[in-house]
Amino acid sequence: MTVLEASDRVGGKLLPGEIAGARVDLGAESMLARRPEAVALAREVGLTDRLQPPATASASLWNRGTLRPMPKGHVMGVPGTASALAGVVSDEGLARIERDAELPHTEVGEDVAVGEFVAARLGREVVDRLVEPLLGGVYAGDAYRISMRLAVPQLYQAARTHTSLLEAVRELQAKAAANQQTGPVFMGIEGGVGTLPLAVAEAVRAGGGEIVTGAPVTELRREAAAGWRVVAGDRVLAADAVIVAAPAPVAAGLLRAEAPEAAAELTAVEYASMALITLAYRRADVTLPEGSGFLVPPVDGHTIKASTFASQKWGWIADENPDLLVLRTSVGRHGETEILQREDTDLVDVSRHDLRAATGLDATPVETRVTRWTDGLPQYPVGHHARVARVRDHVGKLPGLAVCGAVYDGVGIPACIASAYAAVDQIRGDLRAVEELTANPVQSLHGGAGE
Repeated sequence: MTVLEASDRVGGKLLPGEIAGARVDLGAESMLARRPEAVALAREVGLTDRLQPPATASASLWNRGTLRPMPKGHVMGVPGTASALAGVVSDEGLARIERDAELPHTEVGEDVAVGEFVAARLGREVVDRLVEPLLGGVYAGDAYRISMRLAVPQLYQAARTHTSLLEAVRELQAKAAANQQTGPVFMGIEGGVGTLPLAVAEAVRAGGGEIVTGAPVTELRREAAAGWRVVAGDRVLAADAVIVAAPAPVAAGLLRAEAPEAAAELTAVEYASMALITLAYRRADVTLPEGSGFLVPPVDGHTIKASTFASQKWGWIADENPDLLVLRTSVGRHGETEILQREDTDLVDVSRHDLRAATGLDATPVETRVTRWTDGLPQYPVGHHARVARVRDHVGKLPGLAVCGAVYDGVGIPACIASAYAAVDQIRGDLRAVEELTANPVQSLHGGAGE
C-alpha cells in the first residue's frame, strides 16, 4: 500500500502544535465519542492510555451581550418545549414556538434547509439565536442553506412523520433516554487529537505501508490492461486500485479524464474558509467564566463565532501548564471573505475585543497564533446527498476506484474514518458500507476545524 500525500505532513485539519511551550491542537480538538470509529482507531494505534474526555461539559451562549448557560433539552438547537429556550429567545419568540402545535404539517420532501424548516415551525429567532451558532461551529455555514437531511438526519426523519416539530423532538429525546447512552459525548487525546494521524502513520509504516509526503498526484488514468497509472511528480505508480481522498476541487481534477460526470458534480461543491486564533496568558492574569467556552449567534454582529477555553476544557493542558491559560477563538463562515483577508494581528485584535466584551478578559497574551484553514470545510446545502450519490454512481462504474473524505459523509473525524473504511470495502468488492452511508447519512458533529 502506498499513500501519496500532497502536503509536507500527514493529518490535514488535525494539526498538533505549541504556544508558549504548551502542546495544543491548532485544528480539530475533539472527537465525537458516541460514534465508535475515531475512538476505536485511536485504541487500535496504541493511544488508549491517552484518551481523555473533556474536564467540563458545560458551555455558554453569548446572547444579547450576556453569557448564558447553553440551553438543555434540544436537538441541534431545536427544543422539545418552548420553556427550554427561556432566556435565550424573547417572550415573543417563546410565544411563536408555542404556535407549532397549531400549524399544519410542513412538508420536508427529499430534503430541506434546517433553518428554513425550523423557522417555518418555530420562528426565525430559534434559528438565529441557537440553531445557527451550533451549526456554524460544525460547518461554518448558513443554517438557511444547510441540509437537514445531512446535518440533523434524525430530526429530518422525525419531521417526515410528525406534524408538530416540538413533538418530534420530544420523541427523539425519549428514544435517546430509553437507549441509556452512557459515557462522554466527546473525547480528546492527551497531546491533542492532532497526534492521532501521526500514530496512524506510524502503524501503517510498521505494517509495511509506504507514506510519501510532498507528493501531489497530477494524473490518474485507467490502464487498458486493468489497473491504474498514478503520476505524482517524478513518480509513476501502477496500482490495482486507487482511493481518492482529497478535497472536491482536487478530486475533480484527478477524476476528470476517467469519470467526467463525477468531476463535474464535485466541481460544484462549495467550501467555507475559517481561522483559529490561539492565545496563551499567564494564569495569574486571567479569570474566566466556568465551562469549556461559548458560542456566538451571528445575528448579534460580533466577529468571532466561538471561543474554547482550552485549559479548562482539557485537563491535560492544565496539568502540563499550571502557570498558563490557553484559549482560542474562531472566525469565518461561508460567504465571509473580508474577515479572512485581514492580517494575523488584526484577527488577534478582534478576538481580544470580543473576548473582553464577553468575559471581561483584558490581560495581554504572552503569545498568539493564527491558523488559517482556507477552503477547509465543504458545505452541505439542500440536495448534497443526491450529489454524493451521483458521484459514487459514476465512480462505481470504474473497477478499482473509490472516493472518501469530508465532502461525502460528514465533516467530523469519525465520519471521515467511516468514509475511508467504506472506500476500502468498495475496492474489495463489498458495497454494503458505501451504500449504507449514501442512503442513510449519519450526523457527524464536531471535530472539524471549527469549534
